[in-house]
Amino acid sequence: MTTSPRSAAGQKILFFTGDIYEDLELWYPKLRLIEAGAEVVIAADEAKQLYAGKHSYPCKSDVAIASVDPTQFDGLVVPGGFMPDKLRRDPQVLAIVRHFAETGKLVAAICHGGWIPISAGVYRGVRVTGSLGIKDDLVNAGAIWEDAAVVVDRHFVSSRKPDDLPDFCRGCLDVLASQKKV
Repeated sequence: MTTSPRSAAGQKILFFTGDIYEDLELWYPKLRLIEAGAEVVIAADEAKQLYAGKHSYPCKSDVAIASVDPTQFDGLVVPGGFMPDKLRRDPQVLAIVRHFAETGKLVAAICHGGWIPISAGVYRGVRVTGSLGIKDDLVNAGAIWEDAAVVVDRHFVSSRKPDDLPDFCRGCLDVLASQKKV
């Protein structure tokens, strides 16, 4: 197998999930990253539990958020839906996000997923996009808002909605390729 410039081979990516996550915003990037060679780990309140998406598609968590060691991961993806509003209240979730932001690792959020980096306090001065429903939250958090399918600012990747997923995934893979250990 040959690797493309958008290969994520050998990289380990953390996803958050919980009840009422946006189905496409979790599954499309998860499968795309696996296709690119990444190992994907799904973290939620409890390990080995099923969580229902907004459209009823289930996602089984691999690990509990409380047991996540962010130093073992190369990037983080935060899907949207209503799930981020609950998870952003968890201090461990916020500490994990801060680790990725402070160490220059991928921090990717789509749609309402941006609520979690907002609550972690990592978006000040960062160019981002997200659901129009959280535009004011992003701006009030000190982010620099752009209305675009994808915004990549250093190791931060953000998109607005499910229709933006192809661009979102390309942005994530580009950041991962730029971070890849040689």
